Amino acid sequence: MKIQGKIIIVTGGADGIGAALCRRFAREGAAHIAVVDLNAEGAAKVAAEIGGSSYGVDVSDPAAIEAMVRAVEAAHGRIDLFCQNAGVGGGEPDPDNAASATDAVWNRAWGVNVMAHVYGARAALPGMIARGEGYILNTVSAAGLLSQIGSAVYSTTKHAAIGFAESLAIAQGDLGIKVSVLCPQGVDTAMLRAGGGQEQPQNLDGVLSPDDVAEAVVKGLEAESFLILPHQIVLTYMQRKTADYDRWLGGMRRLRAKVLGRA
Repeated sequence: MKIQGKIIIVTGGADGIGAALCRRFAREGAAHIAVVDLNAEGAAKVAAEIGGSSYGVDVSDPAAIEAMVRAVEAAHGRIDLFCQNAGVGGGEPDPDNAASATDAVWNRAWGVNVMAHVYGARAALPGMIARGEGYILNTVSAAGLLSQIGSAVYSTTKHAAIGFAESLAIAQGDLGIKVSVLCPQGVDTAMLRAGGGQEQPQNLDGVLSPDDVAEAVVKGLEAESFLILPHQIVLTYMQRKTADYDRWLGGMRRLRAKVLGRA
């Protein structure tokens, strides 16, 4: 897919990767970009900068997602690219208990990291299917392909997000609809800084800027690749994981011990 002339929605668009995507898509000549975020003021600021529209939406609310999609379709006739980029983290209060996060943390992560992708697809797919074309880009994480030490919540919901994206690609691929998943490791965002910054294991291979990620997205969309990996080393890690799962788990335990100062 080429971005020029496209009608695009970006959730989580007020800052970080989402804002970088909005700005890059504008430079690529998108016809219109709808900037969506729970932070309505931040979304409006980005939209004003790029000449787009903005929507203050909680993506875990299916009715709000439906209303936003219908509004964009009514205003612009179609949605060419739906970037479901919003996401939340959530660590474990007890580092020795992967099940120690509260139900509220789990439920919020399920709502934003998984069900928002379902709600978005549910709202956007009918129009895409009717036209026989469209593109869905779901921001997931390398944690969805590998894991993330210290956050079973994040790892589990991101694995589920990969599973849903695979289902979309399988079911919609013969209907003219493309699907990609964006799976970076460390990116210089508010979520990374809140999680401990450069010292965290997901950042050992280098922290990219949101602009670096946006560049990888444009290239990945042009190639129509399912996996968009700004950190190419993630592919090597995936291959090692599938080649010998037990050895990979052992390596992750050693890395965890190192991170916790128990090596």
